[in-house]
Amino acid sequence: MPKKINVTTWNEEDVNPQYQPAYQEGMNNAFAAFLKDDEQIGTFRTATLNQPEHGLSEEVLNDTDVLLWWGHIHHQLVDDAIVERVRQRVLKGMGLLVLHSGHASKIFKALLGTNTEQLRWRESHDRERVWTIDHNHPIAAGVGEYFEIDQSETYGECFNIPTPDELIFISWYSGGEVFRSGCTFKRGRGKIFFFSPGHESYRIYDMPPVQRIIKNAIGWAAPVGYPDIAYNEHKRSPEAIYLGHE
Repeated sequence: MPKKINVTTWNEEDVNPQYQPAYQEGMNNAFAAFLKDDEQIGTFRTATLNQPEHGLSEEVLNDTDVLLWWGHIHHQLVDDAIVERVRQRVLKGMGLLVLHSGHASKIFKALLGTNTEQLRWRESHDRERVWTIDHNHPIAAGVGEYFEIDQSETYGECFNIPTPDELIFISWYSGGEVFRSGCTFKRGRGKIFFFSPGHESYRIYDMPPVQRIIKNAIGWAAPVGYPDIAYNEHKRSPEAIYLGHE
């Protein structure tokens, strides 16, 4: 039986109708509604900005296989020491899903090394069509050729990110913009997936294709294991170890 995946979702606030108007129950609870009973998930936790250590203590992160990060307007309030803690955990193998305006988060910028907050955007209630362009990728399994979001915040190129390792989804908006809306990166032993649909003013996370993509991405980003790799000087060669020589 495959190992269950321990998942932590991070959001700035549990409940704030001012900043998450479509999610009166809070963004973390919206994720919990379709993730906590997913058969691939073992432990499901939520964390927020106002908790001690932002809810991301060493103990929590060491027991997290995949971290979901949804941020909005308080990116700069995230403590740099916590950002570095999360970054090191990703480099050691923890998966990271960066959702919607999490593109402007400190952790995304720290891992990608560019000003990832730079993109075209406007709140104009445009229709978004999300096209699958890598149908063989496990994140796209069961999604189909495309799906539409009736109203969405518009994102557009140019998006200041490094060239993705894999581009899985692109979005077109009724205002004419296009955007790399689903892409992957690898940093150290960790896998990162950025997925842009999920504005706080629309119930986009209730949509079956969006839920399917997030579930698929959790399975993809989960580490196979956390091997103890030695980077120090080796006193003996691998061949000597194999032959049992001192």
